[in-house]
Amino acid sequence: MSDDFLAAMAAASRARVDAARTHCDDTRLARLVAALTAPPPKLSLSPEGFDIIAEVKLRSPAVGALAASDAGLVTRVGDYARAGAAAVSVLTEPSRFDGSLDHLREASGVLARAGGVPAMRKDFLVDPYQVYEARLAGAGGVLVILRMLDRSALEALLAAAAKLSLFVLLEAFDEADIAQGRELIAAAPAGSQLLLGINSRDLVTLKVVPGRLEQLAEHLPDDVPRVAESGVATVGDAARLAGIGYSVALIGSALMTAKDPAALLAQLLRAGRRSAAA
Repeated sequence: MSDDFLAAMAAASRARVDAARTHCDDTRLARLVAALTAPPPKLSLSPEGFDIIAEVKLRSPAVGALAASDAGLVTRVGDYARAGAAAVSVLTEPSRFDGSLDHLREASGVLARAGGVPAMRKDFLVDPYQVYEARLAGAGGVLVILRMLDRSALEALLAAAAKLSLFVLLEAFDEADIAQGRELIAAAPAGSQLLLGINSRDLVTLKVVPGRLEQLAEHLPDDVPRVAESGVATVGDAARLAGIGYSVALIGSALMTAKDPAALLAQLLRAGRRSAAA
C-alpha cells in the first residue's frame, strides 16, 4: 500500500458515491437523516485514561482474510461492547476489506441494544455524502485519512460530521499529517469531537513500523485524545503506549484473529489503564 494505493482507493470511493447518488441523491439522503428520531450514540472515554476502539474487518490487505464470512459479526460486536470497548470500528470498504454499509447497520443495531456504544465508519471517505450515509446507518463517528485529501475536502468532511454530531478520528502517518491535523482541530466547527491517531503501518510494505508510535507521540497535541492505530496486540503493547500518552488504541487484526477476542480486549484494557494510572 502506498500513496498510489490511497489515490486508487479514493477514486474507487468516489465511484461508490456516484453510484449511490443514482439511487438516493443528496437531498433525499439529507431528508432521511433529518427524519431520524434518536441522536447518534456518543463516544465516551474513560476517566481511567485508556480506551479501546475494537475493529471488525473481514479482510486486511496486510494479512489477507481475517474471517471466512460476516456470519459472526453480530456476536463479535456484542462481545466487544460487553468487554468494555469505547467504540467499534467497522470497515465498510468492499474491494480490499470485504466491508459494507450493511455491516455498519448491523453493528450499530447490536450496539444500540447493548447500551449505546458507538460504531465508527472506517473507510476511504472522500465526500460528505458518506458521512451522511454513516449517520443513516447508525454510526456515531467516522474515520478521516488526512493525507488522502486536500484541505477543503477535509474541512467539508469535518463540517458534515459536526453538523450530524459525529465524532471524527483523524488518521495521520507522519509529522506533516499531524501538523495538518493540528490546524484542522484548531479551526474545527464548534461542538466537534475530534481524535488524532497515528497509523503505524508502512504505506508500502504494510508492515508495522517499530517505534513509529513512540517517535511521533511527542508531536501530538495534548488537548485531543491520542489514538494508537495498528501494532497493538499484547498487554505489553497496551501498557507501553498508555505510558507514553496514548489514551486510545484502535485494535483490529489482533482481536479478529484471537481465539477469545473479548478476553483479549479486556486484558489489553486493564493493562493500558494500569499503565495510565502509574
